[in-house]
Amino acid sequence: MSREPRTAIATVCLSGALEDKLPAAAAAGFDGVEIFEPDLVASPMPPGEVRLRCADLGLSIDLYQPFRDLDSTDPERFAANLRRAEHKFGVMEALGTDTVLVCSSVAPDAVADVDLLAEQLHALAERAAARGLRIAYEALAWGRHVNTYDRSWEAVRRADHPALGLCLDSFHILSRGSDPAAIADIPGDKLFFLQLADAPHLSMDVLQWSRHHRLFPGQGAFDLPGFLAPVLAAGYTGPLSLEVFNDVFRQADPARAAVDAHRSLLALAEATAARGEGADPVAEAAPELHGHAFVELSADESLAPVLAALGFARTGLHRTKPVERWEQGAARILVNRSGGPVAVAALAVESADPPAAARRATRLSAPVLPRERGPAEADLAAVTAPDGTALFFCRTGARAVEGADWTGDFVPTGETAADDGAGIGVTGIDHVGLAQPFDHFDEATLFYRTVLGLEPDATGEFAAPFGLVRSRAVVDAQRRVRLALTVSLLRRGEWAPGVSEPQYVALAVDDVLAAARAARAAGAPLLAIPDNYYADLDARLALSKDRLAAYRDLGVLHEETAGGAYLQVCTEVLGGRVFLALVQRVGDHDGYGWTDAPVRMAAHRRRRLARERVRA
Repeated sequence: MSREPRTAIATVCLSGALEDKLPAAAAAGFDGVEIFEPDLVASPMPPGEVRLRCADLGLSIDLYQPFRDLDSTDPERFAANLRRAEHKFGVMEALGTDTVLVCSSVAPDAVADVDLLAEQLHALAERAAARGLRIAYEALAWGRHVNTYDRSWEAVRRADHPALGLCLDSFHILSRGSDPAAIADIPGDKLFFLQLADAPHLSMDVLQWSRHHRLFPGQGAFDLPGFLAPVLAAGYTGPLSLEVFNDVFRQADPARAAVDAHRSLLALAEATAARGEGADPVAEAAPELHGHAFVELSADESLAPVLAALGFARTGLHRTKPVERWEQGAARILVNRSGGPVAVAALAVESADPPAAARRATRLSAPVLPRERGPAEADLAAVTAPDGTALFFCRTGARAVEGADWTGDFVPTGETAADDGAGIGVTGIDHVGLAQPFDHFDEATLFYRTVLGLEPDATGEFAAPFGLVRSRAVVDAQRRVRLALTVSLLRRGEWAPGVSEPQYVALAVDDVLAAARAARAAGAPLLAIPDNYYADLDARLALSKDRLAAYRDLGVLHEETAGGAYLQVCTEVLGGRVFLALVQRVGDHDGYGWTDAPVRMAAHRRRRLARERVRA
């Protein structure tokens, strides 16, 4: 496929009624839709009006679906199914679509004999062809007798009718572990339709997996570029269409979900083009990243003293905005005093080509952040992440092009961070932890992966004091930019404090014990960890008594794997939302301290409640 792919989305992917779904799909940039029959049945618009509505929105209707349980060993039931099909053909004609999805049967009377099945499919195709329509036959992963694509192809091949072809669905194929490579050998003119969905790897009934846990491409664990490549190699020329059943997406804002969905198809086409198949609709590779340029925190008065105690110096004041620049080593934190609680307001990455990064973000439907700037201030490209965080693309200092160095927006104060043995020794920003709203966790993962070109790193789940927390890290190839995304699953109940998982900035140090001692001496509000943690740590790791005593004294958390260790000391939660951490990586440890997260979260809650009792 040399041209850019057409994109489509099944209406089942989006929340609301057809009146909500169709404009959302059009606004997101989709070329067409699949009309899910229950959506049409529930709509007050007759099929002809749906056709006109789609035409007004610039949407084609590429598929009507699903037609279930066609074949039958009972001749009378099969005849009734043909009559039912004729009625659906009339609906299709009114809709203005020529292709219907026919699923492999799950009924007790489904046909097992492939020749009889082919005969019945041929009979249906004859009736469809008489009305200028086509049948796309799909193997459901839980079909009674036809549950793999090679089995469905055998039935279509034997039926041998020009109005009969295949619908290939990535979930049905990949969830069963089928190898999609042989799809390349199927004649392209027999591939009538393609449906795409990602999913996490789960050990559960495939029907429940399908109905509740599908995701947009790039949000799960399936190798969708590896699936799409042989489909395109076979000569498929239809749209790349999404069919995703997901409990969260079906309740989310359809306009927002549609943008996320469309972004996923663009990124999938880009990844597949990199394997030599299809066109790249993004056509702007993610520039190389060189690290975190800065993290901007909205702040109250509680933040500055903590930064100073952690060894940061206030090195600059913004020329026109109430923003301060604090630095230590290569770590830069901007403190925005415009008002509001302490929170991560913006991330800035060092990009090899900020304009190209901004163009890529725009092509992937990332909303451009409107900014006010003075005539002498740097023109920084920025977009908005799903959780509202601003994302800037920068080149700092000598690496920046003329007029684009953001550090020039700040008037130097003359202060410098201590760089001798008395300093904390922060060398840079190790990573940033961003707690996500429940409904936007998968969207955020896809956003950072596609816009920045990051790749999945670690994933996990841990039992926190207020319920299960899911975690997912994304990193660049050189591990110079790391983001740790977390979400509290199914957060319910009002008895606990409102912040169950705050945001944080992890600051890299070479010696966490020395850094923690210096920070405490300077008055940093380090988090106390209970003795039970250290008793358990001693039992598990048999650390030396001196080291264990130092850990207990300073509140050090120690996560260890075969490759090394991750040591961290955390501050209390500042202003209700953000804490800072001093972290040391030992050996090849590549994690994020998630093993110790429940202990840290409980300690944060205990300290927060203690402060509230004092204020009361």
